Amino acid sequence: MQKKELSIEALELVAYRFKLLGDPMRLKILHALQAGEKTVTELVKDTGTSQPNVSKHLAVLKAAGLVKRRQESNLAYFTIGAPFIFDLCNIVCDGISHELQALSSTFR
Repeated sequence: MQKKELSIEALELVAYRFKLLGDPMRLKILHALQAGEKTVTELVKDTGTSQPNVSKHLAVLKAAGLVKRRQESNLAYFTIGAPFIFDLCNIVCDGISHELQALSSTFR
């Protein structure tokens, strides 16, 4: 992989994206949307939190382009706007899994 030189502005944008993904509820919402388009009501059920909480997080994720919103009559439907998020999550989860396996073998 080629090393990229990043400006301070670019680094700030990257840091902001990581900050957005640092909230467990946002990750829970993104995970729920991985199965496909959902309404706020469906996301409330999937996440086990309140409608205002889901709406607040969706607004932040939408502003960053991580989710998309589609209006149909009086229902708003949300979907993933940045599928690369799941690649990133898989990399992190795999790394944690390897670390835990290594730690587990230490205590055998």
